[in-house]
Amino acid sequence: MPSAPSIEGRRIAVLMGGTSAEREVSLNTGKQVVAALTERGALPTAIDTADLAFIDALQSGGFEVVFICLHGRFGEDGTVQGLLELLGLPYVGSGVLASALAMDKVMSKHLFAAAGLRSPEYVALSAGDRIDIDGIVAAFGEKSVVKPANEGSSVGMTIVHHATELPAAIEKAFAHDTCVLVERFVAGVEVTVGVLGNEDPYVLPTLEIVPVHEFYDYESKYVPGMSSHIIPAGVSEAARTECQRLSMAAHRVLGCRGMSRADTIVTEDGTVYLLEVNTIPGMTSTSLLPDAARAAGIEFPELCALLIGYALGTS
Repeated sequence: MPSAPSIEGRRIAVLMGGTSAEREVSLNTGKQVVAALTERGALPTAIDTADLAFIDALQSGGFEVVFICLHGRFGEDGTVQGLLELLGLPYVGSGVLASALAMDKVMSKHLFAAAGLRSPEYVALSAGDRIDIDGIVAAFGEKSVVKPANEGSSVGMTIVHHATELPAAIEKAFAHDTCVLVERFVAGVEVTVGVLGNEDPYVLPTLEIVPVHEFYDYESKYVPGMSSHIIPAGVSEAARTECQRLSMAAHRVLGCRGMSRADTIVTEDGTVYLLEVNTIPGMTSTSLLPDAARAAGIEFPELCALLIGYALGTS
């Protein structure tokens, strides 16, 4: 595990806010990253991308590197990454293709299947399709998970308990996207695994998520006290190893760089299913990646410096 490089005096643009459903979370992430970078002696500038003048600020600010603290669309999906490529600015995290693939849960599923990575069965629905409710129930049973294909933080997600709930859940998801995923519900322990690095990435300790609500929803993610984290996850050693293997494999198959965080489910018999990959995990006080890094001996300011190093090729 490399030590964090010195970032003292580095001029760093911290992109935050934006226009996605996760704007408030992004602002919180950005503020904490700015504080951490300042603690390490860097010279960060917070920039809200909701105003398109941010592009001029990037061009005229004399920045050496960009720390992207945007979640969801127009930040985590490859769009801002493409802009930064055009501007010739190095940035924290994955490139255009990996960001877009990870954000699109249907494309991710295709790649996971091609790589032999176990993931729950699903059906993808497009706006305007005739939806066969009976067929979905016949395939997956009464209980299923419905979510927009291109949203994060469980926005628009529903756990369906009975067939009668399915139409409303699908309609809710379509309010956020033109493509919706209906997935077989897999009961078990939710375990997330962070991955750090570029050419030689490494996994962080497993982290078990115990939400107050039925699942790890938006409130559970971002309101203190609404979930607890257990490190290492309270599953068998074999299951923890498999969670880490799947997370690293997903990181590689998507082509991620710098960091990622994969979500998995461990069933009662120890089978592990890969759910999805986040290329810009939350960096708030309740977030998962910073907690896992802390368990590995990497405090938050050091983690931020490490990520800057990966972006610049100095870590």
